[in-house]
Amino acid sequence: MSQKIKPNLSIAQIINMSMGFLGIQMAFGLQNGNASRILANLGADVHELSWFWLVAPITGLIVQPIIGHMGDNTWSPLGRRKPYFLIGAVLCAIGLVLLPNAASVTHLIAANVLLLAVIFLAMMDFSVNIAMEPFRALVGDMLPKHQGTLGFSIQTILIGVGAVIGSEMPNWLTKLGVSNVAPEGFVADNVIYAFYVGAAVLMISILYTIFTTREYSPKEFAEFAGEKEGGEEPSKFTDMFKDFANIPSLMKKLGIVQFFSWFALFTMWVFTTSALATHQFGLSPDDTKSLEFNKAGDLTGHLFGLYNLFAIPFAFLLTPIAKKIGKKQTHALALFCGGLGLISMFFIKDTGMLWISMIGLGFAWASILAMPYAMLIDAIPLRKMGVYMGIFNFFIVMPQIINGIFGGPVVKNLFGNMAMDYVVVGGVCMLIAAAVTMFLIKNEESDTPKELENEIQQVHF
Repeated sequence: MSQKIKPNLSIAQIINMSMGFLGIQMAFGLQNGNASRILANLGADVHELSWFWLVAPITGLIVQPIIGHMGDNTWSPLGRRKPYFLIGAVLCAIGLVLLPNAASVTHLIAANVLLLAVIFLAMMDFSVNIAMEPFRALVGDMLPKHQGTLGFSIQTILIGVGAVIGSEMPNWLTKLGVSNVAPEGFVADNVIYAFYVGAAVLMISILYTIFTTREYSPKEFAEFAGEKEGGEEPSKFTDMFKDFANIPSLMKKLGIVQFFSWFALFTMWVFTTSALATHQFGLSPDDTKSLEFNKAGDLTGHLFGLYNLFAIPFAFLLTPIAKKIGKKQTHALALFCGGLGLISMFFIKDTGMLWISMIGLGFAWASILAMPYAMLIDAIPLRKMGVYMGIFNFFIVMPQIINGIFGGPVVKNLFGNMAMDYVVVGGVCMLIAAAVTMFLIKNEESDTPKELENEIQQVHF
C-alpha cells in the first residue's frame, strides 16, 4: 500500500490544536512561581523545599509514558489524544483550587497542613501530566515532519503566554489591591485568587482545543504509515519496556542534554524565592513569613513571567536561526545564554536589574520547549509517538528527582542555606548542556536547508 503524505496545516489550525497548552502552562506558571512560597508559608524550611518538589517529577516519571502508550492505542468518538486533555484538565483545575487552600481544608478535616498541601500538589502534577503529554504527541500525529519545528515553536509561544499570565497573576492582583501578606499558617489572598483564575483559564483553553481540532481517524493513520487499517496488532502494555530498550540513539544523546538542562531549571524553580530573599533582600534563611519575604515571592513570579515573556519572540526566531546555523547549534547557543543568565543573578544585587538575567533564560526556555522535540521527531515511529514522547520525559524528570533528593541537603550543609549559590550551580549545569549539545550530537538530515525553508515559509504565513 502506498504511503499517503500528511497535509500541511495552517497557522490557525496549529494554534487551535495547541491552545490547551496555554492553560496547562498557566497552571505550571502558578505552581513554579508560588509552590515554594506556599509551602514556606505553611511551615516548610528552605532545605525541605526540594523534597516537597519531588512530587512533580515522580508523577511525570510514572504518568507520561503510561498516558503516551494509552493514547497511541486509544480510538474514541472524542479522538485519540483529546480524552486525556479533558480528564487531566478537570482534575488539575480541582487541584489548583485546593492547593492554596490547604490550611482552610485542615479546619474541615483533621490533617497535617503540609501533608495536605503535598497531596494537593501531587494531584495537580498527576493531572497536568495527563493533559500535557498528549499535546506533544499531537504535534507528531497531526503535522508532516517538515512542520515539526513550526508546531513546537507555536506551542512554545502559547506556553510563554500562559506562563507569563500565571507567573504575573499574583503580582497583578497585588497591584489591584488584593493582599499579598499571608496570615500565620495561611497563604496570601493574591495567590489564592490567582489559582482560581488559573483553574478557569485551564478549562476554557482545553475545551477550545477539543472543539476546534479534529484528529485523524485510524484509517487515515494507516494511510500515513503506508499500512492497511488494522494491519498492525494493538500494542500491549508490556511493550513499553521493549520500546524503552529500543530508544533511538539520538534520543539517548538528547537525554544527556535534557538531564543538565532540567537540573538547572528545577534548581531555579525551587530555590529562586529563597535565593532572592537572602541574597538580594538580605533576609535570614529562617524568615519565610514577613512582608519582605512575600515581596521576594512576588518578585520571583515577576521574573518567571519575564523569562516566559522573552521566550515568546525567541520562539518566533528559532526556525530562522536554525536555518542559518542548524538546529543543534541553535539549541547550544540558547542553553549557553541561559546558563549565563542564571549565573548573572549572583552578581546583580539591584532587584530592578534582574530582568537582564531573564533574557538569556527566555532564549533557553524557548529552545528547551521546542528544539529537542524538533530534532527528535524524525527518529520516532508514527505509531509510537505517544509512548516515545513519554519515555523522553524520563530524561526531564530524573534530574529533577536527583536534584530534589540532594538539592536541599547541599543548600543546607554546603552553602549554609544561602540558596543563590546553588542557583549558580544550576547555571553551570546549563553551560554543560550547551557543550554536550554542540559536541556530542551530530547534525541531522532534518537540518537540510530545503526542509527548513519550508518551515520559514510557514512562519511567514
